[in-house]
Amino acid sequence: MSLNDTPSGERLHIGFFGRRNAGKSSVVNAVTGQELSVVSDIKGTTTDPVTKAMELLPVGPVVIIDTPGYDDEGTLGELRVKKTRQILNRTDIAVLIVDSSEGMSDIDRQLADLFREKNIPWLTVYNKSDIVGSKPETANEISVSALDGTNIYKLKEKIAALANTDRTEKRIVGDLLEPGDLIVLVTPIDAAAPKGRMILPQVQTLRDILDADAMAVFTKEFQLEETLRKLGTKPKMVITDSQAFGYVSKIVPDDIPLTSFSILMARYKGFLETAVKGAAAIGSLNDGDTVLISEGCTHHRQCGDIGSVKLPALLRKTTGKSLNIELSSGREYPEDLSDISLVIHCGGCMLNEREVTYRMKSAVDQGVPFTNYGIMLASMNGILKRSLEIFPDLQKLIK
Repeated sequence: MSLNDTPSGERLHIGFFGRRNAGKSSVVNAVTGQELSVVSDIKGTTTDPVTKAMELLPVGPVVIIDTPGYDDEGTLGELRVKKTRQILNRTDIAVLIVDSSEGMSDIDRQLADLFREKNIPWLTVYNKSDIVGSKPETANEISVSALDGTNIYKLKEKIAALANTDRTEKRIVGDLLEPGDLIVLVTPIDAAAPKGRMILPQVQTLRDILDADAMAVFTKEFQLEETLRKLGTKPKMVITDSQAFGYVSKIVPDDIPLTSFSILMARYKGFLETAVKGAAAIGSLNDGDTVLISEGCTHHRQCGDIGSVKLPALLRKTTGKSLNIELSSGREYPEDLSDISLVIHCGGCMLNEREVTYRMKSAVDQGVPFTNYGIMLASMNGILKRSLEIFPDLQKLIK
């Protein structure tokens, strides 16, 4: 996969924040070398967040986010400020743009407090040094001129330095494999499957298997039995699409580990343990309780859609309860979960780890159980323990 093809969820998200007319958009354009944002002397030119996936040297594949001024006013201004706060939930590195001619304001300090609160590493950038000169440079402060390009490359180097801090390599499944291991991947192709391509977790899992010098065989669920017979050797494990869990578990012998793409993605995004704990909440649901089913991507929902059709039906059948189902997709995720009894999230392949972590933490902090599609489907099919046997440390969490 080339850098240009790196999915958004795997890119470093860099957000540019500040007051209106501090020069955020001008700095963004200077850093990216593109006319990414409209620039004007009129305050509030940027009215909505502007995002761009690109390769930013020397950082690598990134998503650049230019935000509206945090001091925006009026009813629409308040909405824009709210949107800016939401952007923070997926920001890996924040760049605070300060107008050098005016210095740090209360608004700038409010933003810095938010960065600290959300544990986001950030840089303070004093723009317009061509007018008032440069301040002494420190590890986390730099003066630049978006107009004449002064210190723009230095700014990119500082961003790269923050990007390389405490970033460890994550694996989906490759660290559990040995060279030469054979993995069978079960991928149903139904009406909801994207035309002409595999879904992202399947592609990412395949790449991770190959990076481990292991081997992979793809098959549809109804061909699995024949596939296992023709292989002539026992695979190291079978990984299936979660919605086929029940069907596949009846075919795969007990001595072959079985798990799902969704479970592996929960591990990869850092919330597998929380998801396993959250699955127990299904036994406590009552008539009238509300379950939030949340997806990180937006897609046209079709007949048989897993989030809006299959999961709700199986939840009601398994619990025997009359449940209210709420759906959210894409970047929309409710801040107030007080009326929610359980959150069931997708694998989060289209979201970066910081945003998935925010959603998980938001639920946990409000006392709401948080799990995901794969864990919940395994639980409702009575195979949760089996689906997690490749993770011995999690067995004690299964009730």
